[in-house]
Amino acid sequence: MLVMIRARNKEAFRKVLLSSGMVVCLFLTGCRDKSVDHHSRGIAYFEKGQYEQAISYFTKSIETDPKNAEAYIYRAIAYKAKSEYDLAISDYTKAIEINPKDAGAYYGRGLAYSKKSQHNQAISDYNKAIEINPKDAKAYSCRGAAYYDKGKYELAMSNYNKAIEIDPRESLAYFGRGILYKAKEEYDLAISDYTKAIEIDPRLPEAYYNRGNVYSAKGQYDLAISDYSKAIEINPTNAGAYFNRALTYCHKEEYEKTWEDVHKAQSLGFQTDPGFLKDLREASGREK
Repeated sequence: MLVMIRARNKEAFRKVLLSSGMVVCLFLTGCRDKSVDHHSRGIAYFEKGQYEQAISYFTKSIETDPKNAEAYIYRAIAYKAKSEYDLAISDYTKAIEINPKDAGAYYGRGLAYSKKSQHNQAISDYNKAIEINPKDAKAYSCRGAAYYDKGKYELAMSNYNKAIEIDPRESLAYFGRGILYKAKEEYDLAISDYTKAIEIDPRLPEAYYNRGNVYSAKGQYDLAISDYSKAIEINPTNAGAYFNRALTYCHKEEYEKTWEDVHKAQSLGFQTDPGFLKDLREASGREK
């Protein structure tokens, strides 16, 4: 060891290191350090919502450590946030190849398939996530939504109920169940479930919007307007909420407010029924 420390000939020292395997160890350690550094930077950008930068660093982390399943998952989530669902699916698939028992990876890939309306593939992945983790309430909720999109309403209801049984604070299950109750014209049950979803997640604009629709169907126009207004407050680009609020104002014969919301909905790209506009002109006594 003393000879190695005192060696002045760099080439001789390199040969000694090679013969002991130390260079290989140092090289691998350096790769791991770089991978960890890239991974940490990727997470920092990811948490700020700066997905392009996050993707760049997760890519570098994967290049230095191709078995970093977590980097694939983070990059998949970033791709999904950018609506690049095929790339997300590819990364989730790679993570599953590395760790076939990762329920979260199946769940995430299921979400990406759902976004592509590939409901059978999504259900298959939710099935796998639930098989690995039978207490995954969100997987039941999402499987319920996939069944709903396929028109299998009883299976959807069953999954929503199971999600709520596992986690009574699973807001998406209440929201999904509310949609089913509304379709069956069980309005009070629908309102109850939308209200529960809102209590759990007060920033869920779809719950306010849908509850507003139920209140409107029941002729409770002031409550409907309040919910549409809250949905718009959370998401000012919700053209449907503006238009439905316009319809509700029209029922109340508040035509000035009706026209304001119609114009706002149109500015957001909403295609207004010409028949409704004709009736509104006649009722309000104005052209637009």
